[in-house]
Amino acid sequence: MNREQIRAALTGRSIEAVVIGASAGGVGALLKLLPGLPAGYGRPVVALLHLPENRRSQLADVFQQRMQMPVREAADKEPVSSGTLYFAGSGYHLSVEQDRSFSLSCEAPLHFARPSIDYLMESAADAYGPRLLGILLTGANNDGAAGMAAIGAAGGLTVVQDPQEAEVATMPNEAIKLRAPDLVLPLDDIHTLLLMLENI
Repeated sequence: MNREQIRAALTGRSIEAVVIGASAGGVGALLKLLPGLPAGYGRPVVALLHLPENRRSQLADVFQQRMQMPVREAADKEPVSSGTLYFAGSGYHLSVEQDRSFSLSCEAPLHFARPSIDYLMESAADAYGPRLLGILLTGANNDGAAGMAAIGAAGGLTVVQDPQEAEVATMPNEAIKLRAPDLVLPLDDIHTLLLMLENI
């Protein structure tokens, strides 16, 4: 059933980039979601988890050991390249510029978070419009709800983890409340969706 829903949601779409936001429980969710994506995946995947400001993120190292595609921390002014998994580093907001490059900034935390999911998603919605896929996973606050709404308003495809499956349901529920997403799916089906992008 969900596969048919996914196919219907993808019909007529051309997705050029994927942004993923998560907070509490997010590492475990991403470890279920991302390994298995092939080397040479046809679009960039940009993931942002809430991180402590005073510690260097180990996420790129952890995921590179489990992924076929290259994984790295997004760097200021770096072009966003297909076939790469990028993680937001700690202590800076990450955004995507109109020329499809990354930008890091030290503006005040948003929802007590820097990096903030909303910053990333709203900027990516501006840059990619209807060619963006936004995914919001488990988390304990409302960061990402406005970002997902911005992606939906720009015509992008919005997917929220099923709150019943999420380790912490607050973040998915807040996004659903603010603007109904295109799809509400468990992680296995979101993984299937990411693989199906290669066939559209």
